[in-house]
Amino acid sequence: MPDNSVDPSGNTEAFRAFTRTPDDAARSKMPYLIGGVAAVVLIALIAWLVL
Repeated sequence: MPDNSVDPSGNTEAFRAFTRTPDDAARSKMPYLIGGVAAVVLIALIAWLVL
């Protein structure tokens, strides 16, 4: 019984297309930025309360 699924690693171009991330995924760094700012604010608040 033949396997009709195509292995993307069999063709270099197909593999590159298979592993390529969409441009929208590259722009999703906003949550990291918000988390980083929140962490800096939290650390500054804790340091202010300790001193």
